[in-house]
Amino acid sequence: MEQLLGVKIGCLFALLVLTLVCGLTPICFKWFQIDAATGRHRRVLSFLGCTSAGVFLGAGFMHMTADALEGIESEIQKFMMQNRTEMEGSDSAQMEYPYGELIISLGFFFVFLLESLALQCYPGTAEGVTVQEEWGEAPVLGLHSHGPLPSLSKGPLRALVLLLSLSFHSVFEGLAVGLQPTVAATVQLCLAVLAHKGLIVFGVGLRLVQIGTGSRWATLSILSLALMSPLGLVLGLAMTQGDSKGGRGLAQAVLEGVAAGTFLYVTFLEILPRDLVGPEAPLAKWGCVAAGFAFMALIALWA
Repeated sequence: MEQLLGVKIGCLFALLVLTLVCGLTPICFKWFQIDAATGRHRRVLSFLGCTSAGVFLGAGFMHMTADALEGIESEIQKFMMQNRTEMEGSDSAQMEYPYGELIISLGFFFVFLLESLALQCYPGTAEGVTVQEEWGEAPVLGLHSHGPLPSLSKGPLRALVLLLSLSFHSVFEGLAVGLQPTVAATVQLCLAVLAHKGLIVFGVGLRLVQIGTGSRWATLSILSLALMSPLGLVLGLAMTQGDSKGGRGLAQAVLEGVAAGTFLYVTFLEILPRDLVGPEAPLAKWGCVAAGFAFMALIALWA
């Protein structure tokens, strides 16, 4: 038992250190600031951003959404087994309803509602929302490159949503590590978490730099995100010392489902459009996004 506790404490510090190093690297080095980059430097940063977009896409589908669906389905089955006598006469179609997909969609629409309310209450933020890009002389889909990127994308809302959704997921990852019953299972899960967490947090730091977040706020954001997995691990250790209460697992699964929905919203409406904007090297950008996604899909074999 003491050996298991020591291994989990080691995992706690590993998660904390890796998150800080990977997240602060793009913030501390000016090389990653795309606004000051030109030529090949700017192209490399663009490809790096596309790779991080693929990582986010893979994390959203292969990890957050998959974990949420598995957790929600498991908890609903437990609930139905506990209340089988009361639900014997219920319609089987109701029992097969896709509750997990519904909860994830609710998370998506929740952020959609927040942004709609922001635009409704502050109409000035809608100015310049239509990003235009130029493909040769002919505009594509009404896009043109002389305008700035969407003003709303540069605001703090989507960055905050990204951080919150990743924070929820990080807590649950740490919780899973803290609940492992053996040293081997703890080390295996921790290594799987570390393998994809480093890339994800690096992408977050890069995203904060590219949207113009101040270095102080970006550093505080990464620090708060770094503390989430250790917090979850500590909660997992505490839960192993006592009996888990019914309903706690369902609440955790629902929260993770909402976080997955919000993460997918930001991925599709903020991260991918920003990285794919512009006509230069479209196939290379596709390859970078695909490479990032493929890496996360590979990690999902062990995570």
